[in-house]
Amino acid sequence: MAETTPLIRRPLFVVAVLGAAILGVGLALTAGRLVGGNDAAAAQCEMAQATLDRLRPLAKGELAAVKVPSTPQPLPPLAFDGPDGKRLTLADFEGRTVLLNLWATWCAPCRQEMPALDALQADLGGADFEVVAVNIDTRDPEKPQVWLKDAGITRLAHYRDPEAKIFQELKSAGKAFGMPTTLVVGPNGCAVAELAGPAEWHSDDAVTFIRAALGR
Repeated sequence: MAETTPLIRRPLFVVAVLGAAILGVGLALTAGRLVGGNDAAAAQCEMAQATLDRLRPLAKGELAAVKVPSTPQPLPPLAFDGPDGKRLTLADFEGRTVLLNLWATWCAPCRQEMPALDALQADLGGADFEVVAVNIDTRDPEKPQVWLKDAGITRLAHYRDPEAKIFQELKSAGKAFGMPTTLVVGPNGCAVAELAGPAEWHSDDAVTFIRAALGR
């Protein structure tokens, strides 16, 4: 029996070694894809470095709380519903600078800054820029639209995420700490500025800041 035991165990040992090797190769390939994907996103974001250099000295006055990162930041594939109910992601806005704002009717600071966002869209909105205000109310889907109408907000398209997943994704990425949350996203989909809390988005400081983001 002592001589046959190794013969019985050897096939199991070989199978285990082969299995570990296959698993290792699979993990290496997966890691390579992930790293490669991150590298590609980072390389794409590097092209926005000049935008950061323009914006950094302009984060002052009404926008003193705005954070301009040291390098442009890749973002997760954020998804939300468009005005027609069609599912959208930030990729659908490629080629345009976006001021992405998360708001809710239960958030008093959010409601307070909506008229300024509406005015900013009226002044600067166009082929190269849009204020994308995404409502994250999870109850009563009609309430946000009723509130916008009653508040006289007419220039902002009605974007919404009734499950508020967009907030959780930004929170996981270290980009959302409360409401409202606002990011300035460049034409290549990379964040070039972020703000936790409200701001006067139609002030001279804000308009100058957004014009600089647009390279105007």
